[in-house]
Amino acid sequence: MSLTNVIASRELLWNLTLRELRTKYRRSFLGWTWSLLNPLATVAIYGYVFGTLFGAQAPPGDPSGVENFSLYLLCALLPWNFFMLVTNGGMGALIGNAALVRKVAFPRETLVFAQSLHGLVQFAIEMTLLAVVLLIVGSPLYWWLPFTILLMLLLGVFAAGIALLLSAVNVYFRDTAYLWTIAVQIWFYATPIVYPSALLDERLSDRTRDILKLNPFAQFAEGFRRTMYDGRAPGLVATLTLAAISFAMLAIGWTVFTKLSRRFAEEL
Repeated sequence: MSLTNVIASRELLWNLTLRELRTKYRRSFLGWTWSLLNPLATVAIYGYVFGTLFGAQAPPGDPSGVENFSLYLLCALLPWNFFMLVTNGGMGALIGNAALVRKVAFPRETLVFAQSLHGLVQFAIEMTLLAVVLLIVGSPLYWWLPFTILLMLLLGVFAAGIALLLSAVNVYFRDTAYLWTIAVQIWFYATPIVYPSALLDERLSDRTRDILKLNPFAQFAEGFRRTMYDGRAPGLVATLTLAAISFAMLAIGWTVFTKLSRRFAEEL
């Protein structure tokens, strides 16, 4: 069974994760500071374009009373960056370790999961710093930190499922990376990350809004903004829905990965 094999190879998984953490910014002068500078630069750009040029305003946090477009943006942008880090890294995990896959027998899933754990460490650091800033400006998020951590883990499960699917397909169809780049660009702007969700209610038809509500990442973005920016519970139904979607995606991705894994060595 795949899960049993991965658990039995937990030491390998840990070593692969450490390798990713150690080599992430190796020989970089600023090192892990880049993990903070990159999202801050992105926030500055989007904040200027959408906040200044287009006049987008963050809704006041309910009940926190926080009203800051950059913080509102970060609550959804950091999860998106984590999602992209896991899926992009996982998609290239098998190809990037082709020699290891061809020569050594081990659960191939560990290569993808190592990317997920590496991304989760970086995500935790970024979210901790964001939480500190939100506490300083008045968000009562400390009551809801357990829900925030739960959402982080569920997003990790969801991203890992997609990463498993992409990594397996990418072995056989090398155009996957290019198609995924186009897909996530559409996905990003179809999700209320750089603009308030209320903007969709004002400008879209009811049918279009209903379709966009099926977007799972929109639910994640809303959940993080509720627990961190607003300082309130994400809602039981919403959390259970995200849990069901996340584990379903993991099951789908893992099933496809297992079925396609028989010829990985030959294809690589």
